[in-house]
Amino acid sequence: MKSKNVLLVIPSAIVAKGIGQILSETGEFEMRSVLTDLSPSSIARVRNLRPDLIVLDPSVLDQGSRAKGRDMLGEISDAPVVAFFSQYPEEETARRYEQAIALTDSPSSIVWKLRSALEAHSEGGRQEGESLSSREKEILVCVAKGMLNKEIADRYNISIYTVITHRKNISRKTGIKTVAGLTVYALLNNLIDVSDFQEV
Repeated sequence: MKSKNVLLVIPSAIVAKGIGQILSETGEFEMRSVLTDLSPSSIARVRNLRPDLIVLDPSVLDQGSRAKGRDMLGEISDAPVVAFFSQYPEEETARRYEQAIALTDSPSSIVWKLRSALEAHSEGGRQEGESLSSREKEILVCVAKGMLNKEIADRYNISIYTVITHRKNISRKTGIKTVAGLTVYALLNNLIDVSDFQEV
């Protein structure tokens, strides 16, 4: 199995070296490069490196940009992004990423979270017509019931960005792009019942 290329965007050389060591011991990840910031020249390198996975310390961004850091990377790379927190994770910021790791996480926990981020992201490569996973069915039911992305994220303790990824996968697999269409799909496939909808 080919190892996945990981790009670290972490200002601390010591932390980057530690994560790199954990990754190299697994054999399934390879630290491709380390950036200490997201300056224009660093952003150009992200584009050129084409990583399979990005680990970003949101502290490289100013306070006002932290919430938008995931979206900014989404514009320059299709790779899933995992947030790294040297202090206690900022919950609102962490929810925007596919996963979040902390300095206190064990090596096995870090590897599990990186795998999880890649798996959720790779589901997006499946073709239209493929059956929905059990998690995608759960998300579809929530969408059909009118829940917002944040509400779905809270319910399943996942990031908003992971919810968005699941929704893209659902649309790709079903070929349906509207909430109304997905609601009909859920009804026709007995994922929800008409009685699930309360009268307004």
